[in-house]
Amino acid sequence: MAAGWLYEPVHADVRDAWWLHQIRCDVRTPYQHVQIADTKLGTTLFCDSNVQSAELGQLHFHEAECVPAMSLADRPTRALVIGCSEGTVPLILAEAGFDLVEQVDLDGDCVALCAEHLPYGFTHDDVRAAERGDGPVRLRYGDGVAHVREAHEAGRTYDLIVLDLPEEHAETDGGKATGRGFLERCRGLLAPGGVLSTHVSRPYISLPTADSAGSLQDIWRAFGEVFGTRVYFRSPEQPWTAIMLGRPDEVDDPVGRMIAEFDHLPYKPRTLEAADLRPATHLPRVLRG
Repeated sequence: MAAGWLYEPVHADVRDAWWLHQIRCDVRTPYQHVQIADTKLGTTLFCDSNVQSAELGQLHFHEAECVPAMSLADRPTRALVIGCSEGTVPLILAEAGFDLVEQVDLDGDCVALCAEHLPYGFTHDDVRAAERGDGPVRLRYGDGVAHVREAHEAGRTYDLIVLDLPEEHAETDGGKATGRGFLERCRGLLAPGGVLSTHVSRPYISLPTADSAGSLQDIWRAFGEVFGTRVYFRSPEQPWTAIMLGRPDEVDDPVGRMIAEFDHLPYKPRTLEAADLRPATHLPRVLRG
């Protein structure tokens, strides 16, 4: 398809401009507008004009969602992933030796488009195997909030929960999926020593203004109210990557624990080293007040 500009809303009065060299797909699913195009960052996924991942940098982003959390958790073997249509997070966890990686994604059409057009993440064979439950990854389609509620009622628990949701699609149940109520329900699904990981507001990271800082502060405050231990992680390699980790119990020196466990993980990161953890977890000034 013909090249052109895509304008991504970053703030109420700010937009990022992306030149799309070639558009690989432009589809309106029942849930969102999915575009996959070649950009300066390689093949790039946009949902409702909001960039989700790009070929150059996506591994930094997805390893940041998983690796620090694995190093904070106690021997994780069971995971729940909400979102991540690309399939990158489930594949990382499967490579890490998880016995079960339960993935819930609202938009099956987006999952299929990613498998067809992205040079990373799920292939079509991966998707079909995960849909059948053939292997550690079990893919189902539906609302993540409803799945959390059902899992809680069924008494299921996980050692790791990764929330990989588009910013624009965080509104659920009359509140944000990173709000206190939903975080409390997720905490109830964590086994002892379990950890929740989620990425946080890119508008503040991209545009640190006084009015946008609240989006970051609100999530940090909610993590403090819900979890006994919280850790902020900002990738030194990928400017969009800011992650918050929550563990129900109190851990003395959680970053020290993460550093000690890092080199013993069954998964060997390509974009992170143990030495990155101390500076990457230093709280930004806006969260230190």
